[in-house]
Amino acid sequence: MSAEKKIKVTLVKGIASCREDHRATVRGLGLKRIRHTVELADTKPIRGMINKVSYLLSVAGE
Repeated sequence: MSAEKKIKVTLVKGIASCREDHRATVRGLGLKRIRHTVELADTKPIRGMINKVSYLLSVAGE
């Protein structure tokens, strides 16, 4: 079996002046502060969350 694909997501902008649901999405991705990076499974729900707040993130490993 092959390992599931991972992507690295980094928060590059602050969330102080964002909509509340966008803040919740960033927290749901596991990001806590600016320049914090997490490695996530490349699944459709995760991709949807990334697309929703793409203006706040940097994505590597696509």
